[in-house]
Amino acid sequence: MDAQDRVSAFVAEYDLDAPVAYRLLDLTSELGELAKEANESTGYGDEPTDVELSADELGDAVFSLLALCDRADVDAEDALASAIEKYEKRLETSGTAGSGE
Repeated sequence: MDAQDRVSAFVAEYDLDAPVAYRLLDLTSELGELAKEANESTGYGDEPTDVELSADELGDAVFSLLALCDRADVDAEDALASAIEKYEKRLETSGTAGSGE
């Protein structure tokens, strides 16, 4: 069972289904928690090399992203493979993974 299937089973078992919009809001909230940790651990950017992120909050963000993918009928593994392919092509053509936008 892959990670997305595990999240889907957990959501179903505990009746935690939510609409896509709520899943997106939950993910955004979890990323905000990570940003808060980064801000606090770096003295609000004064010491960027001191960044500390907890595995707990990272796990919450991964869970939220996989729950969003599941609810949006997107296979997370396929989406990741497509993203990696896109970045590889950009690196080959422009030397950077960024979109340039």
